[in-house]
Amino acid sequence: MSVPITSYLLVALILFCIGLYGALTKRNAVVILLSIELMLNAVNINLVAFAKYGMFPNISGQIFSLFTITVAAAEAAVGLAILISLYRNRNTVRVDEMNLMKR
Repeated sequence: MSVPITSYLLVALILFCIGLYGALTKRNAVVILLSIELMLNAVNINLVAFAKYGMFPNISGQIFSLFTITVAAAEAAVGLAILISLYRNRNTVRVDEMNLMKR
């Protein structure tokens, strides 16, 4: 028995809403990066679900999902490198305290 597309969409919706909540309300930059990762994973679930259950089922959703995973990995690496640099200079990872470009 196959899982209906509404189940995939519901899980993706919940993940995206949790990620959006975390990105908009949290002050810790690491938590914001993790929230963005959650939102990108929700997009991946939608891409794969629509590739499987869409009007013309094909592999393009999986290919786009691989590109999204690659972008998410690059975003995490660059984001963490920036956060490490900011922590070394300011001794904090709180977003509300990082409002100036200079020391």
